[in-house]
Amino acid sequence: MRTRFGAMLAIVAMVSGCGGGDGGSNSTGGSTAAAPTPTPTPTATAGCSLRERQDWAAAQLREWYLFPDTLPATLNAASYTTVDDYIDALTATARSQRKDRYFTYLTSIKEENAYYTSGSSAGFGIRFALDQTGQRLFAAESFENAPALAAGIDRGTEIVAIGTTSGNLRTVSAIISAEGAAGLTTAFGPDTAGTSRVFRISDAAGTRDVTVAKADFNLLPVSTRYGAKIIDDSGQRVGYINLRTFISTAEPALKAAFADFRANGVTKVVIDLRYNGGGLVATAEYLGDLLGGARSTSEVFDYTTFRTEKASNNETRFFAPQPESIAPTRIAFIGSGGTASASELVINAFTPYLHSNSALIGTNTYGKPVGQIALDKPACDDRLRVVAFTTQNAARNGNYFDGLASTVEATCRATDDISFPLGDPREASTRRALDFLAGRSCSAITGDVGASSARTTASTRQDLLIPAAPSAAQRMVPGSF
Repeated sequence: MRTRFGAMLAIVAMVSGCGGGDGGSNSTGGSTAAAPTPTPTPTATAGCSLRERQDWAAAQLREWYLFPDTLPATLNAASYTTVDDYIDALTATARSQRKDRYFTYLTSIKEENAYYTSGSSAGFGIRFALDQTGQRLFAAESFENAPALAAGIDRGTEIVAIGTTSGNLRTVSAIISAEGAAGLTTAFGPDTAGTSRVFRISDAAGTRDVTVAKADFNLLPVSTRYGAKIIDDSGQRVGYINLRTFISTAEPALKAAFADFRANGVTKVVIDLRYNGGGLVATAEYLGDLLGGARSTSEVFDYTTFRTEKASNNETRFFAPQPESIAPTRIAFIGSGGTASASELVINAFTPYLHSNSALIGTNTYGKPVGQIALDKPACDDRLRVVAFTTQNAARNGNYFDGLASTVEATCRATDDISFPLGDPREASTRRALDFLAGRSCSAITGDVGASSARTTASTRQDLLIPAAPSAAQRMVPGSF
């Protein structure tokens, strides 16, 4: 598990520009990896004025940033009106080189801790996506125990119009035409419990208006409806896992699912990470262990490497098979442009062992082989996520800034078909994954570059809708509102 020091929290993270992660504690005891425990250098910037916060952020970057040669020698903090803008300017060169696409950022300690411990956030409980025209808005996924699903909005539902009342509804196309996709985020209102909106929706039941109020809810990282099951594919038993995010509360569900797989002799699995923007490194390692029943404790899961002067924090993480682990002969990982960070870490880890028996299904992934530590300034509720280390698999491959499609040994192109539920064998990506596991031919993923440098972009068939300033939950769960 990841460790903590003093008043400042050194959290090892795999966080994408549109996803997120944290290497916090492991409540189930599944992960036992040692962790880098960086010791921060005390700074004199104790106050919370804009300049003090900017100076503090700059000091952390100059000490810990993985790409120190890209930081400007000098940069006038007074030219920037926010800490975020100053951080973006400091990391601009690395961003232009596709090494840090807004992976370094400032967030809230309180907000992140609430999310990482329980998946808690306030929202409608929908993952939104725009179609390829960029003019139509759909629910790509709805979460259990959240307001949207209770109101009848589920995967495949089109949001036709949005308003605060039925009398001021504006069509989605009109909002986008006038204000761009950012106008939709504005139309949804603030992320506070009680914020209410009227949606005109269209689905198989017809077109109707529904009122949905945002509420605090705990995200289930593994859906109770479709998140874990055994699929009978023409007599072949296939284990299916859809993991929404890597947080510690996923581990009991993963443990139970793999115990079921093991009891039923499952050796072929689909791991659906198509919307998974990252998460706890410890939980990613735990998933790797559950898939690593054929691996020994002397075999490498991944290497974590800091910059040269911080090399004392480097570590090698070995597999630690669990009582529920299985020994898969083939794994189909479903991915997309929204698949990033800890998700890519898991996919990359199995290539040296399964080679072409481990495949990426769908489209290219985001491309983030680096991770963050979190440095806290508690008096200001500031948590600075600093890109501080890179990860590599057992073959020392970690150069996938343009996504995993060109580095894994097998790929199968597939679309994300929201007309069917996730995990349904009729859904295009799930179907293609089952075909790969059965040894059927497919078309490779070619020509895709991972998601662009814009923090608002992810490239799936439906583009996940991501605000310019995402919350902790939105970084972890791309497209969520």
